[in-house]
Parts: sequence; structure tokens; C-alpha cells
Amino acid sequence: MEYIITLMPSMLKGWTVTLQLFFIVLIFALPLGVVMGIARLSHFKPLAWFMELYVWLFRGTPLLLQLLFWYFGLMVIGLRVERETAVYLAFVLNYAAYLAEIFRSGIQSIEKGQYEAADVLGLSQRQTMTKIILPQVFKRVIPPVGNEVINLVKDTALVYVIAISELSRAARIHAVRDDTLIPFAIAALFYLLMTAVVQQFFKWLESRLDYYR
Repeated sequence: MEYIITLMPSMLKGWTVTLQLFFIVLIFALPLGVVMGIARLSHFKPLAWFMELYVWLFRGTPLLLQLLFWYFGLMVIGLRVERETAVYLAFVLNYAAYLAEIFRSGIQSIEKGQYEAADVLGLSQRQTMTKIILPQVFKRVIPPVGNEVINLVKDTALVYVIAISELSRAARIHAVRDDTLIPFAIAALFYLLMTAVVQQFFKWLESRLDYYR
């Protein structure tokens, strides 16, 4: 017990970094994913093609590789970015690509009759999207978005590769130094707590948006 108490300050500090990364990525990636999902369906073909290429590129390559590119790869061409900047760029752009596909499929799942009804009512395209389509899309995409948010909790551990002292790196340092698995067990409990909170939040959100309960 005394050993665990001595671990807690550095583990909590690492957890704070993990939480900060988690929330900042969500704040930027979610709205960006919505915009990109709409852009994927744009009638302006160059924009739609560009977004299709973007999604293919960021979904088709590992997040770890993207993280290394933003931090180490840019140095090759003489550009140096801070560790935190590289992390946020990699995570936001990667998760926005996944979320864009989720929102795109959600938008396409809405029946065409609703667009026709909105047109009959004289609503503009913007009004149709914001007042009729997107509210239904948000309800339908809650489960896949929830899965991506849970993946984000676990993917935050990847930032150890560029020496950012988040939760998993703090656990690894103590485990190697003290030759024990206890720090990893504590880190696992922190991650399980985060995923449990996320799961409960999305269950609550889904029940709140259930029209037929």
C-alpha cells in the first residue's frame, strides 16, 4: 500500500495529461468530423474528391505512423513542431477522418423524402441540414461515435513514443525502474474508469434521445 501511495502523484500527473489530450481532441475532432462528413457529400466535386482522399489517407495509415510523421517527419524538410502540437495535429486529423465517415453514413441514412418535404416547405439547404437532417443524424450515430471515443481513451497511450509523460509512460517508467507490474495495473484501472464513464455517458445520451421510450 505504501508503494502505491508513492506512485500516485506521478500517475495522477500522467492521467491529467491523458485527460487533457482526450478532451482537446474531442473538442476539435467532433465538429471537424461533422463539417468533413457534409463536405464528403458536396455537389462541388473537387471538394468531395479531396475529402474522399483525405479520409482514405488518414483512415488507411496507422495513427502511430501519423504521430511520428508530424513530429519527426517534418524535421526532414526543416520544419520543427512542438511535441504537444504534433500530438494534437495527429489525433485531431485522424479522428476527424473517422468521424467524417460516421457522419457521412448517418446523413446518407436519412430518407430522401425528408429532403423533398423540406423543399416543399420552402426551407433552404442550410435550414434543411441544421433543423431536420443533423438532429436525426446525431441520434443515429451515437453508438459508432461512442466506440470512437472509447478508442480515443486507449489511443492516448500512443503519445509515449515522443516522450510525452501521459499515464502509460508514467506507468512504464515506474515498472521498469522498480521491476514490478503494479504501475501497469494502476494505469489499467485508470483507463477502465475512463472507458466506464464514457460508456455510461453515451448510454445516458442515447436514452435521452430515444423518441420511443
